[in-house]
Amino acid sequence: MTTAITDLYPTRGAAEKAVPRQDPVVWSPPGAPGPISQADLQAYEHDGFLAMPELITPAEVDVYRAELDRLVNDPLIRADERSIVESASQSVRSVFEVHKISEVFGALVRDERVVGRARQILGSDVYVHQSRINVKPGFGASGFYWHSDFETWHAEDGLPNMRTVSVSIALTENYDTNGGLMIMPGSHKTFLGCAGETPKDNYKKSLQMQDAGTPSDEALTAFADRHGIRLFTGKAGSATWFDCNAMHGSGDNITPYARSNVFIVFNSVENAAREPFAAPVPRPTFIGARDFTPVK
Repeated sequence: MTTAITDLYPTRGAAEKAVPRQDPVVWSPPGAPGPISQADLQAYEHDGFLAMPELITPAEVDVYRAELDRLVNDPLIRADERSIVESASQSVRSVFEVHKISEVFGALVRDERVVGRARQILGSDVYVHQSRINVKPGFGASGFYWHSDFETWHAEDGLPNMRTVSVSIALTENYDTNGGLMIMPGSHKTFLGCAGETPKDNYKKSLQMQDAGTPSDEALTAFADRHGIRLFTGKAGSATWFDCNAMHGSGDNITPYARSNVFIVFNSVENAAREPFAAPVPRPTFIGARDFTPVK
């Protein structure tokens, strides 16, 4: 007999609705050991993100950059359904499930500097809900519109609670001009349920251009007025950890300078995906994992 799960975060209904967060932000108890200091954990709880000027070394950046270049230039990878291409230029935009495609990125996921921080924030063992490399070359690569990842992961993947954390590791320098990550600090404390039903096979369109699950202009204006907007810059090797419900996005890159990163989503093994809360079927497993094996 299947136990009914209460939907704490209704979305994709007739109207947009903001509700207070029902879950902790930091799940480990105060004073629990881990690589993140208590002061940084408190800042993460308050703001919904934690920026690190160097998570990996310059020598390691070179290794991951070379692997990224190899993957996006491999015709077999480009032809794989896990590769997403720009609608205009037809250049590779993202490669999903990269920790399974590449031994190099698979080792990064298991690196204690990475997975150890995820365990500390989420207070449990974790598995990879999603991984990808994002390639944002200069001269016109498109951005990612404002959204909460959790809204999509809840609606379309079936994650019941906000017990998920993402890390974006820069493999090129993030300037204030080349389409960097923007987050509204504190926005993770409010869930914005979006209006409108989820179209069939929505992922095929949303991975190129977000539509369903996109907040209204009025809601975004209210969020920005309340929380402000933080733009993240930094050298290659820097990293930004951010909560699954943080309102974030990035602009187009019309500069000559590429912005590429590796993006890993860790979910608590105690928050495993169920049936989607607002979609007819789950998205493919290379986008929302159904293998909940802990990262070791």
